[in-house]
Amino acid sequence: MVDRRPGSRRALLGDAAIAILAREGGRGLTHRAVDREAGVPQGTTKNYFPTRESLLEAAAARMADEHRAAVERLHSTTPSQVSPSQLGELYPALLNRAVNGDPTQLLAMAELYLEAVRRPGVRTALGEMAIANAESAVALHRVAGLDSTTRDVGVLDAYLLGISLSLLALPADALRRIGLDDPYSLGLGVFAAAVPQTSERDSGHVEQECS
Repeated sequence: MVDRRPGSRRALLGDAAIAILAREGGRGLTHRAVDREAGVPQGTTKNYFPTRESLLEAAAARMADEHRAAVERLHSTTPSQVSPSQLGELYPALLNRAVNGDPTQLLAMAELYLEAVRRPGVRTALGEMAIANAESAVALHRVAGLDSTTRDVGVLDAYLLGISLSLLALPADALRRIGLDDPYSLGLGVFAAAVPQTSERDSGHVEQECS
């Protein structure tokens, strides 16, 4: 069994690989670079992950673990009476954090997606990550009374990834001219588009209050 506990050596190396992918791109990811980033003796990374593909897979697996843990923490701290609209507010916050906070995870994810096009092992690891993320998020949506499926959440994640990359990569003038300069509205919009029952339930609730 792979030890991915926060203090484990594999987790340390996975975190170092993610940092390098975000800072230097795929070309900068080497075993020696990970050794230096993690502060471990030369050759350590190669002992754990003998090939570059296995190192990329480890980075993807580590990202999946971190994302799943974050969703589970959010789930455990979410009030039992949270509404769909309140849950929807999470997605503008995620966009804002990904772009205006620490973009490390987003940049590393983009590099892994490019690598996955040519590397079957990385593609499989990303697929497992996408499924795990969707299943974790579905549980969170159920707390808000939404019958979201893994497909709903998978589409939502794909929307958020694409928009996040546009917000991070395009100049402010271009974002303004094509209508992508408001992360808050974008976050609410993609949530409503991927989970249409949100707006339907909210409108029904309003009608009941007005009657």
